[in-house]
Amino acid sequence: MVWWWWIVPAVVGLIGLVLLFRGLGALFRGKLVSGLLGGVSGAGFMAVAAIAALLALDIQTYSRLVYERPVATITTRQLGPQYYEATVIQPGNGENMPAATNLYPLHGDEWRIEAQVLKWKPWANVLGLNTQYRLDRLSGRYQSIQQEINAERSVHPLSMTEADNGLPWKISTWDTARKYRKYVDAVDTLYGGAAYMPMADGARYDVWITQSGLIARPANDVARNASAGGWVSVD
Repeated sequence: MVWWWWIVPAVVGLIGLVLLFRGLGALFRGKLVSGLLGGVSGAGFMAVAAIAALLALDIQTYSRLVYERPVATITTRQLGPQYYEATVIQPGNGENMPAATNLYPLHGDEWRIEAQVLKWKPWANVLGLNTQYRLDRLSGRYQSIQQEINAERSVHPLSMTEADNGLPWKISTWDTARKYRKYVDAVDTLYGGAAYMPMADGARYDVWITQSGLIARPANDVARNASAGGWVSVD
């Protein structure tokens, strides 16, 4: 949200307030015409400022509720039948948390990424609080339920502790929100969320956290072809 969305209504409103007071002053001094003109002009400026402020609030509310940020990029390379290598790149957060790249072998037809998600209430989102997450695990997933029950499984941890980041003193928004949620009712829910997509040789996907949870999008033609039209069931 750019600041001028709020600066412009504030300036216009201030001009309107000045004109309104000048018009009222003129009326008290017996200058009827100039007083009325000043009052009407001031009221008009203030009305425009109010409309602009409401428009800015509406735009900010929309942009905040649909805000999303990257969580990971996942690229898959086929090693054999229903067997892939997934490269997971997690974005960094400055010098203290550089971007992390790891390789994971996965059995199945699809990859699945899971996270613990802290979702704020809408009014807290509008004020600037973003949904918090902790990546939990990456696993392979079979389209066939029978294979899911009997075939070889693969699961890998993804969570990073504060000690791993070299920041033992870091204040965790997640832990703070859980600890004090009974005093400040800003947390909507704490839950486990997941996203999964089909694996294919050379497919690349981007995973994002929205204000409602995890989503995944194809990032190249191979991934788009693999996920086009949904998944074909396997008997």
